[in-house]
Amino acid sequence: MQKEKELSVGFVAKRCGVKVSTLHFYEQKGLIFSWRNSGNQRRYHPEVLRRVSVIKAAQKMGVSLDRIKQAFATLPKNRTPDRQDWQTLSNQWQQDLNQQIQYLTNLRDLLTGCIGCGCLSLKHCPIYNPEDELAAQGSGPVILENIK
Repeated sequence: MQKEKELSVGFVAKRCGVKVSTLHFYEQKGLIFSWRNSGNQRRYHPEVLRRVSVIKAAQKMGVSLDRIKQAFATLPKNRTPDRQDWQTLSNQWQQDLNQQIQYLTNLRDLLTGCIGCGCLSLKHCPIYNPEDELAAQGSGPVILENIK
């Protein structure tokens, strides 16, 4: 095992089950932090293991990296989330996830009977748009974008 105060990028990647490039990407996005030792090798504090685990858990719930970064920024001195922080963050993300589930449920229910091909020629298609009447509401699939 390496010194407790400094972990190599390879060790962190292996321990967290991510690629080294993923750690570099997280660092580039400001989600994790490292420093360089005297040999110019990247080093991490042990708390990065928990931080990467939180990132991975949040991503599995469908939370974007931007939302994760915003959540981390609410922590004092951008510290690694502790148990209480995780409870707060996960409650917020759970609300977001519930909204996404509701959106997808509504979308699924509205698409029943439609093959979703976009041909706009089926008379019983819920997104049928004769004479392009929906153009006044904006560009793109305005019916699908307005599902709540």
